[in-house]
Amino acid sequence: MSKRMDALRAKVDKNKSYSLEEAVKLLNETAGVKFDATVEVHANLGINTKKTEQQIRATVVLPHGTGKTKTVAAFVSPEKEKEAKEAGADFVYGEEEIKKIKDTGKIPFEVAITTPDMMPKLASIAKVLGPKGLMPNPKTDTVGPNIKKMIEELKKGKVTFKNDDTGNVHQAVGKLSFGEEKLKENITAFLETLKKAKPATAKGTFLKNVILCSAMGPAIKINA
Repeated sequence: MSKRMDALRAKVDKNKSYSLEEAVKLLNETAGVKFDATVEVHANLGINTKKTEQQIRATVVLPHGTGKTKTVAAFVSPEKEKEAKEAGADFVYGEEEIKKIKDTGKIPFEVAITTPDMMPKLASIAKVLGPKGLMPNPKTDTVGPNIKKMIEELKKGKVTFKNDDTGNVHQAVGKLSFGEEKLKENITAFLETLKKAKPATAKGTFLKNVILCSAMGPAIKINA
């Protein structure tokens, strides 16, 4: 197995920056796994992570999704419950469920959305949602009056990304089974949004190093 993986890795020149088209082709040639591997982009950014104004946090709707549909919880008032259910929310929560989350700390969802009028009520579970990055936020389009639009975009492939403490952003952009064209469209959409998120105070090269890889596959450096 290791010899086979080494042979696959040898197909990638570590010192070369590949075009997106070349890199996506290499993904398939070097995958070396039988399962449908997730494709990820890892970008090292020219930002100062100690400066609040240089933190990166943005959203992008990937044209073809990530290959994994996230479970969405909608925290809404009673009159919005029907709308949330029809839009495809996996969980529709009101004040009673907020109390249960506060008491149990159990969270069976991956994304939370809400309307502005419900935000004060969510304050009681901010310590539960916050550490997991689940607290709704206007900056990530998870707080707003249009429940239907928020849920539908999330179900179509809307993702939120942010930098970590080392100035890197990591984002899943699809599955190998998507094929080259769909992967290229997803990756392009992500990189364009990332470039637009460059802080005004960040100087020099913003995208310092961009890597494309699949699960267990080698790192492929791309021109971005």
